[in-house]
Amino acid sequence: MLLIDCPYCGTREESEFSCGGEAHIARPLAENTLSDQAFADYLFLRDNPKGMFLERWRHAAGCRRWFNMVRDTVTHEIVEIYPMGSLPKSKAGKAAYAESWRRDTAAEAAAQPPKTKKARAKKDQG
Repeated sequence: MLLIDCPYCGTREESEFSCGGEAHIARPLAENTLSDQAFADYLFLRDNPKGMFLERWRHAAGCRRWFNMVRDTVTHEIVEIYPMGSLPKSKAGKAAYAESWRRDTAAEAAAQPPKTKKARAKKDQG
């Protein structure tokens, strides 16, 4: 059994938590031009690597809050726990984030807000 250090409640047994799957999957904005295949990839393709993996976890039997975790899927070693909405700070976590195939997908690009008219005009002038 894993002992997980909840950033809000402290160390608890794994049975109190539920894994929410892969972390850092960017949700495409409503106004996007994704193809059906690219949207299907976003919805259904998930990693299951051997090695470092970025996961979302929820303290289901405690504070019920979500957080992210960098975990080695071979040894089950928890390398880092960090808040939702932020990126990993450990060397292993940064590498796992950068190496994810998701960083280069159409869904990832479609999750970025469109450039504003001002920013576009400034870029065109400059």
